[in-house]
Amino acid sequence: MTFDPGTPPDAARHDDHALAAWLAEVAGRRLLEVRAEGLEGRELKDAGDRAAHELLMALVAEHRPDDAVLSEEGKDDKVRLSADRVWIIDPLDGTREFSEPPRDDWAVHVALWERGPRDLTAGAVAQPALGETFSTGAPPVVPPRTSERPRIAVSRSRPPAFVPVLAAEMDAELVAMGSAGVKVISVARDLTDAYVHAGGQYEWDSAAPVAVARAAGLFTSRIDGRPLEYNQDDVYLPDLIVCRPELADQIVDFVQRHGVTSAG
Repeated sequence: MTFDPGTPPDAARHDDHALAAWLAEVAGRRLLEVRAEGLEGRELKDAGDRAAHELLMALVAEHRPDDAVLSEEGKDDKVRLSADRVWIIDPLDGTREFSEPPRDDWAVHVALWERGPRDLTAGAVAQPALGETFSTGAPPVVPPRTSERPRIAVSRSRPPAFVPVLAAEMDAELVAMGSAGVKVISVARDLTDAYVHAGGQYEWDSAAPVAVARAAGLFTSRIDGRPLEYNQDDVYLPDLIVCRPELADQIVDFVQRHGVTSAG
């Protein structure tokens, strides 16, 4: 059966925030279909990556035909470096978790970079297994912190070596979960208070989550406090901090005092 993405909302014709949210949501629905097909392991991972990538490439070409695209699953066409608008996409972030039903800590990332500000201007992160899409068009309202101790989201598979030391200094709790997008959004949802990563990532891993986090009023930067930059020739962007603003100085100061690098 051919997947029908439906029609985007009228606002998406001219509103990039609305289009990003719709693209992420539709790709998420496609991934849920793939997940229900009975595949397992590597077959399921590959089928999910392929289905979401092909759908998103087709939909961007249809609805924003003049824009360039950088996708984790596609060839890096360097035409994007001279383009005014570039969609930065991770069709399936958290492939491992996607392949382990009923885990819900996987996501779809869709972000837009524009040459005018040389920065991200729209983005959306869908968590399909939760039925939720978080976007810059309707940014999450970060609730007051409910935990007495700070909570730091870390990777299930490759948490940075320095983070336990940081957690001890802050008297913080470590919370392991999959998908960079899920970890960033966990801060906006008051499931955690910070996400600190230095184990290696690419632009598509953080672009959409960072756009949403910024719109929600969270602090975002490289681990040493430098700005996160996108649509670069080298798309390797190995580290980041996303946190509640009141924790930013403490985390950046720790990194600088300890000489932490992106190698962890």
